[in-house]
Amino acid sequence: MVSDPPRVNPAAPRLSFWRRRLVSPLRAQLTQGVTPHRLALTIGLGLVCGLFPFLGFTTLLCFLAALLLRLNQPVIHLVNQLLWPVQLALIPLYLRAGAWLFRAESAPFDPSVAAQLFWHSPAQFWARFGLMGLHALTAWLLSSPLLVAAGYFCSRPILRRWASARAARA
Repeated sequence: MVSDPPRVNPAAPRLSFWRRRLVSPLRAQLTQGVTPHRLALTIGLGLVCGLFPFLGFTTLLCFLAALLLRLNQPVIHLVNQLLWPVQLALIPLYLRAGAWLFRAESAPFDPSVAAQLFWHSPAQFWARFGLMGLHALTAWLLSSPLLVAAGYFCSRPILRRWASARAARA
């Protein structure tokens, strides 16, 4: 039989199962990484993950990055969601940049044709667009350090001023 770990303060009330297993971990996840430095890093990584050139993967990337680096989940997902129009606009740019990097011919890309082909014949989809995806991924990977740095260094002074103003009010 497994017993609860000893409490630091024996006079403290025992937490319910739900509070111990759901509420406390959720509260910790929402409030972790709220220093100006950590929030700036969260914004920088949210920027990079939000501009990933493949649709449907940005939320997973943001979740994993925040989880592994113990960053603030709501902030990284907010940045991700705010960037979806920019992500859509940058996909053709990443495709062209990747083709240029590999000195490949820049093939026309029609998202509606790609989606239809993906659902009807995945093998043909990968044969036709797989190399283009690899080129776009490479261009994204090469731009990622610059994007993290831009997000971090642009947001850090603002977040520092916000934190100092908040501390002055308290």
